[in-house]
Amino acid sequence: MAEVLVVVEASQAAGVKKVTLEMLTIARTLGSPSAVVFGDAAAFTDKLGEYGAEKVYVAAGSDVEDYLVAPKATAVAELVKSAQPAAVLLASTQEGKEIAGRLAVKLDNGLLTDAVDVAADGTATQVVFAGSGIVKSKVTRGLPIVTIRPNSTTPTPQPATPTVEQLTVTVADSDKLTRVVERVAEQKGSRPELTEASIVVSGGRGVASADNFKLVEELADLLGGAVGASRAAVDSGFYPHQFQVGQTGKTVSPQLYIALGISGAIQHRAGMQTSKTIIAVNKDAEAPIFELADYGVVGDLNKVVPQAADEIRKRK
Repeated sequence: MAEVLVVVEASQAAGVKKVTLEMLTIARTLGSPSAVVFGDAAAFTDKLGEYGAEKVYVAAGSDVEDYLVAPKATAVAELVKSAQPAAVLLASTQEGKEIAGRLAVKLDNGLLTDAVDVAADGTATQVVFAGSGIVKSKVTRGLPIVTIRPNSTTPTPQPATPTVEQLTVTVADSDKLTRVVERVAEQKGSRPELTEASIVVSGGRGVASADNFKLVEELADLLGGAVGASRAAVDSGFYPHQFQVGQTGKTVSPQLYIALGISGAIQHRAGMQTSKTIIAVNKDAEAPIFELADYGVVGDLNKVVPQAADEIRKRK
């Protein structure tokens, strides 16, 4: 079977991200999964092998690691030319999509973004127009280069013993126009990362204040989930932008999504409507979020959430 390259999303602090394991799972339907790692791969090889990576390509060294995305795109492009893979999968993250775009230009190749699945023939399923439609798309020029939306599929282990191959990357001066001068590891709290969490509790304008977001955080902590926010809440200064869920924020697809005081504008729905179960709490019975919710509570979240929190504590 032909190789399928999976560009790994990982860090030394957090390890291999869940979206990488999802991509390896999808890659097995297309061919033989091979992982592409930038930097030291020693800490990641076992995990990648656990989810089916049969080979791990390592692109390391200052030419790759000391600059922004351009050298990484060059490394993948060179590998594609030599390995002739059946497809290339990348994460639909900020870096993943930029690598994908540069790769498509370098190879004069088609590109599909934000796919939630890829069939054996390379046909990708995409959610489009702010989540209002689902389309099937296929690259018509070159091989399938596809970015995968996080939380699109359930990662399934399939143990393999990967071989490790070091890549020699020739980086042009044009790839070195932006140097990384400092890296700061963000302090990681006890909550799971928003895009990888199986439970997300989000607050909207109806939370009414930054102080009131403690209700959202409390419920999330009791459920072992992550905290999100609508654009309205972020724009109002209630919660930091990095926790925004929506078309202009992060896309989540947890097993359980709880929307507190969120009206359900299309901008927000685009980032969470693929959640498996949706619970909404809003005092407006006509709020659009109820059209999407599996369970809805019409009421004041300041009364509903503390009662729910008390019931959860009793069952712990």
